[in-house]
Amino acid sequence: MLTLHVAERSPETAVLVDGASVAAVGPYEDLAAAHPSARVRRWPGILTPGLLNPYAPELLEATYHPDPREADSLGTEPIGGERARTLFGADPSRLGASARRGVQRLLAHGTVAIAGELRARPVLDAVRRAGLAVGQRPPRLPGPPSLSPSPLILVPPLTSGGPARFAVFDVADRAELVRRGAETCVATVIAGRLVYRAR
Repeated sequence: MLTLHVAERSPETAVLVDGASVAAVGPYEDLAAAHPSARVRRWPGILTPGLLNPYAPELLEATYHPDPREADSLGTEPIGGERARTLFGADPSRLGASARRGVQRLLAHGTVAIAGELRARPVLDAVRRAGLAVGQRPPRLPGPPSLSPSPLILVPPLTSGGPARFAVFDVADRAELVRRGAETCVATVIAGRLVYRAR
């Protein structure tokens, strides 16, 4: 089934998705007229190709993402450094569960690709299951590891026949996205599937 994604602030870059691939990219009115039976998903803000986060090892192997059931004892924010190493050392099975929660956090920040060498099998499995692309780590990293690194790194533009991998941010334009960061993500699509949607 064809799905047409359009964001209110970027109607000129609507995306027609067919399964896991992009069928077409172009103005919403043109795509809607050419494919009247397509299901339409309307979003606020702008539609972009999505983000690459270059800090995969730091965020998924060296950071512990607490389970909501651990909020009373560990809080809800990611835990790094020696404390994370202690948590993983005390219970190695925590790594896979933490990585799955970390991947969900990445998806909630419009991340569709990651970079950096991952070594732990449970982390690699979590990345594969989510369908995140693995890209080249830039020679110079933008700053400390973050779910919303600065500057943000957009993946290459969407093309017909390419993978249906993109994100939508509730901002007026790219300048506001840069200013406010990836926390403004409202939807992330990977392989044509809606893998994150803001409540």
